[in-house]
Amino acid sequence: MTDEDDSDRYRAPALDKGLDILELLAGIDGGVTQAEIAKRLGRSPNEFYRMLDRLVRRGYVTRLEGDRYSLTLKLFGLAQLHAPVRRLAAYATPLMRDLAVQSKQANHLCVFDRGAVVVVAQQEAPEYWGISIRVGSHMSLLNTGSGHVLMAFRSPEERSLMIAEYERHVDDNSQPDDYRDRLNMIRERGYEVMPSAQTGGVFNVSAPVLGPDGRAIAAITCPYIQVLNVPEAPSVDQVCQMIVATAKKLSELSGADVGKA
Repeated sequence: MTDEDDSDRYRAPALDKGLDILELLAGIDGGVTQAEIAKRLGRSPNEFYRMLDRLVRRGYVTRLEGDRYSLTLKLFGLAQLHAPVRRLAAYATPLMRDLAVQSKQANHLCVFDRGAVVVVAQQEAPEYWGISIRVGSHMSLLNTGSGHVLMAFRSPEERSLMIAEYERHVDDNSQPDDYRDRLNMIRERGYEVMPSAQTGGVFNVSAPVLGPDGRAIAAITCPYIQVLNVPEAPSVDQVCQMIVATAKKLSELSGADVGKA
């Protein structure tokens, strides 16, 4: 049996059709119609109706105005949880440990996955007190420092896709009127500091870990609390500087040109 015969023997036409659509959409900005998809793939439009419907329902493709289809960030989110993220967490661990010792605070590393902010690494505070978030925890994209940073260092189009993924999984889709202005401000100053929306007396201090293209691939965050029984404990402003410095080191390890970021 030849390789070609063996390939035909194990064909999965429906799977091939779905992969053809995903690969096509991956190389197109702005979306395309069902008819355009069929034309580019050399098939009848009717062949793709059910497949597009399933891809939309499973969250891999979104339907835009004008009956155009575009990829969501679901595939990107799935990829983030595999080897690259494990490597990033491994690189980050000693830096996060140093950050915890210097800041007297806990910290964690997060990535975006299917509409949520997911903790992939965590470091405890060195003293008795600290706010720790468990590895594997899913947090809100819209009202956490990590979520703000992950969106701030993406394009407006990517932000919209991220929010659409978030809204697909939660009932609350409200956004503050000044939301875009805040993300732009975070991008300009390089970090986020905000009162926690979940815990009183806690400030989220977050900075982006950038990839080679200047986009955020992760966020490192410290849930800052004022430690009263440790006189030498750094202030929130000092912790901001430490977070930014640690994020810069991680970005360099990821291949980012932080001089241009």
